Amino acid sequence: AGITRDNLLMRMKEEDWQSILDTNLTSVYRTSKAVMRGMMKARKGRIISIASVVGVTGNPGQTNYAAAKAGIIAFSKSLAKEIGSRGVTVNVVAPGFIDTDMTKALPEESRAALQQQIALGHLGEPSDIAAAVAFLAGPSARYITGETLHVNGGMYMP
Repeated sequence: AGITRDNLLMRMKEEDWQSILDTNLTSVYRTSKAVMRGMMKARKGRIISIASVVGVTGNPGQTNYAAAKAGIIAFSKSLAKEIGSRGVTVNVVAPGFIDTDMTKALPEESRAALQQQIALGHLGEPSDIAAAVAFLAGPSARYITGETLHVNGGMYMP
């Protein structure tokens, strides 16, 4: 459920702040809470949330979005520590700029400027994010928890 309500903070309406937090952060809280009891009882499970490169780098005009995505990362680290002993891993995938309807709506010069910031020189594909989620959901990631997997073509390197 990707939505944007971008604006400089001094011009941002409170409902634009709240709608982004509700869509991006509160939804992670509600979904995690809904599934964790069953996973803990089964002593296995994977909770994987989607954040964004903006949650670690920030972006002008996106204080609401950056705060929500950074919140997902911190929430997931805390939850990983809470429920890890019950065999449940909690991780985050943080995409960079992906070729979606949202980025297709950008003016061509903006897309070109974005691509110049990416080491691989192009936007990612939705399948790149799906592959990262599939990895974290699979048996090869059984000993990975509390981590953020950055999938951004080298735009951000922690």
